Amino acid sequence: MYTLAVSRAFEARHFLVGGDWGAENEPHAHAYRAEVRLAAADLDRHGYIVDLEDLEALLDRIVHHYQHRLLNDLPEFEGLNPSIEHFSRCFFDHVVEGLTRERFTSIEVRLWETADAWASYRERFR
Repeated sequence: MYTLAVSRAFEARHFLVGGDWGAENEPHAHAYRAEVRLAAADLDRHGYIVDLEDLEALLDRIVHHYQHRLLNDLPEFEGLNPSIEHFSRCFFDHVVEGLTRERFTSIEVRLWETADAWASYRERFR
């Protein structure tokens, strides 16, 4: 099994809803780090899981979508508490929209909200 991962750092803001989490209920920023991991059983004719430049360009577009934004205002968070868990799934959805899934055995997105705390969303395809 082969795995390829690319990561990017960015800043975004949010505030938590639906509970009493003190300061977390007020808008605040996090220095996020996103990592996209692609796994495949075999490589293409070039010896790639996917062209690294294509994956980096996709990740850059997704990061640009979130960079310096208030997550609560984005349509993908409508009706959701913008927790790190929900954010990892929303980010994943953008990744999947930009890739052809049939090559991969799994795709995972990990989002770090701090240096010590992360959440991920992963799907397996075979």
